[in-house]
Amino acid sequence: MAHKTDGTHMSEQRVAKNKVVTFTYHIKDESGAIQEQSDIPMSYLHGGDDRIFPAVMQAMEGKAEGDEVEVVLTPAEGFGEYNPEITYIDKVDNVPPEFRQIGAEAEFRNENGETMNMTVVSMDNGEIKLDGNHPFAGKTMTFKVYIKVIRDAAEEEIRTGKVVTVDGPDLSSMH
Repeated sequence: MAHKTDGTHMSEQRVAKNKVVTFTYHIKDESGAIQEQSDIPMSYLHGGDDRIFPAVMQAMEGKAEGDEVEVVLTPAEGFGEYNPEITYIDKVDNVPPEFRQIGAEAEFRNENGETMNMTVVSMDNGEIKLDGNHPFAGKTMTFKVYIKVIRDAAEEEIRTGKVVTVDGPDLSSMH
């Protein structure tokens, strides 16, 4: 990094509103076991992208490239409280064969036309249990973020709140 004589960095970007931040991450559970990780860098628009948890965005504010940020997310800040009302138990025989395995995901539509993904969490005594909660719901999870690149957002990105140019293949822009 080049330094000016006053000790400030000349080109060092900081995480701030309307910056595009590229990062990798991992998520640990209460026991410290890694439950999810991405070594493929992901990008988001800081201050404008609703796919990033607000608590994580807040923790990344003001950080620089190369920084690591660790955030402990309570269920309320992260994946939500566990909701026992969005579980469903049926006889295994009533469920199509392709869903008769732990971890299988099925999409359900209610009478209002809203869809919910449910995951098969158990099969016991001829019964199958599906759960619409996120697997991390009700758990305190630790989110560790590794900041790779910070750049100014393009006008279109600021306007739409979405990252449009990425380094590497962006399949969403293919026609």
